[in-house]
Amino acid sequence: MERVYRQIKRAGGYNIALGVVLIVSGITLGTLNIVTGGKLLKSRKQILF
Repeated sequence: MERVYRQIKRAGGYNIALGVVLIVSGITLGTLNIVTGGKLLKSRKQILF
């Protein structure tokens, strides 16, 4: 029984770590998207079709 509790505890720790990594990468990529979009909007007058 103790072995099962250890495995559950370990899985919970991995899930928390994975969640933190995903949140940080999501915030980083979202910020980069906003910055890139702002640069594109700033230079849209120079684009010719």
